Amino acid sequence: MINSKKVIIVLPAYNASETLKKTYNEIPFDIVDEVVLVDDHSTDETLKVASALGIEHIIKHDENKGYGANQKSCYKKALSLGGDIIVMLHPDYQYTPKLIHSMAFLIANNVYPVVMGSRILGKGALRGGMPMYKYIANRFLTLFQNIVINQKLSEYHTGFRAFSAEVINALALDYNSDDFIFDNQMICQIFNKGYEIAEITCPTTYSSESSSINFQRSVTYGLGVLKVSIQYFLHKRKIKSFSIFK
Repeated sequence: MINSKKVIIVLPAYNASETLKKTYNEIPFDIVDEVVLVDDHSTDETLKVASALGIEHIIKHDENKGYGANQKSCYKKALSLGGDIIVMLHPDYQYTPKLIHSMAFLIANNVYPVVMGSRILGKGALRGGMPMYKYIANRFLTLFQNIVINQKLSEYHTGFRAFSAEVINALALDYNSDDFIFDNQMICQIFNKGYEIAEITCPTTYSSESSSINFQRSVTYGLGVLKVSIQYFLHKRKIKSFSIFK
């Protein structure tokens, strides 16, 4: 705990058997109280590795539901366990768990209600092996989003995020997509509710074991990002309402 606030790590897992142990072993258990792993119907030995590590809260989807659906299960379980600070960490070791201290303390000390690890602050993205086309797409989409959403984030596409329970409870997550666009919908919902988001520099590691979507799905994701940003713009100006902004 930090300041009597319960810290829970959620791991949305899919075929993470090769990197789960390394990720788990770097989690700072001096402040972390519980770990939740949701397996989205992996075809490898993710569940076996999770059990061997002693992860107490393991949820298995009977079918592959998607990245967004995985997160929905993660947050529901974390809230049911009484989590006050919930950190979403990918178990593919693309993001270092060593930043959990910094992220959690910002929330525990009521500095910010949401903290994201940014691969773009500094030079960590390309140095860590982010493909150039993804880096360029990231920069273009982030510029577009900052203009349309009227914010100043360095990136909207990181998978390393920490939230206060208050924020998660305030969002209509069940109305969000079950696919990758869930992340961007969640950010727009956070801004729509008037919460601020802090960012900290996060080194990243791309490897053959790291999860990544292919080019075709990346294009679909990019179009989805543009759509969500425009929906937010229309909603804030009371031109049209959308269910995700309830």
